[in-house]
Amino acid sequence: MTGWTEYTLALALFVASHFLPRLGGLRERLIGAVGRRVYFSAYGTLSIALLVWVISAAIRAPHVELWPQLPWTRWVPNLAMPLALILVACGLGLRQPFTLGGRRGAAFDPARPGFAAVSRHPLFLALALWSGAHLAPNGDLAMVILFGSFLVMALAAIFTFDARARRALASDAGAFFAKTAILSPAPLINRGWLRANARGTAIRAGIGLVLWVALLHLHAFVIGVSPFPL
Repeated sequence: MTGWTEYTLALALFVASHFLPRLGGLRERLIGAVGRRVYFSAYGTLSIALLVWVISAAIRAPHVELWPQLPWTRWVPNLAMPLALILVACGLGLRQPFTLGGRRGAAFDPARPGFAAVSRHPLFLALALWSGAHLAPNGDLAMVILFGSFLVMALAAIFTFDARARRALASDAGAFFAKTAILSPAPLINRGWLRANARGTAIRAGIGLVLWVALLHLHAFVIGVSPFPL
């Protein structure tokens, strides 16, 4: 299997794994057959395995340079990734079900939006930050396709999940969108929001920063390329 063939196959299977289960009610039938916990555990394991394959196949693909890696370009992901990891830490278990990582089956309370007031899609924004920031220092064709695909998928997912929320909430959609945002720093300087959320958000942000430091130092070992600016 040539480098481009393997890369194309890995990327196609990864994308298909995220879209095919939604066609024809396949996901619902599988959940009904094996249960939500088994389905999402198996699906998560498959997604991680396919992601590892896609990244490793991209690294092995033939190098076709579209733009050179200049020293300053390494600063872009180094500045973006702390925020991305904070968004991940704050977004897991978000108290709204219409996003990646949100609590399924949890009813959204407009009076207590939590971190959804800052972002109702923090994991998708984190994915967009990760992929968009990594485009700058990775100007070869395989990496541009990889990170560009993830960027498009993350941004498209935001609008897809918002449309799903509008359909599901119907007359209550106005309150949901009034109390949440795609991304807004305004709650971070709002005294009422801070009284209810500052401690939990600070703890999660700290966890995100610790995770960022760990991933920063593991990057060379796992990916084979140092992330530090030259």
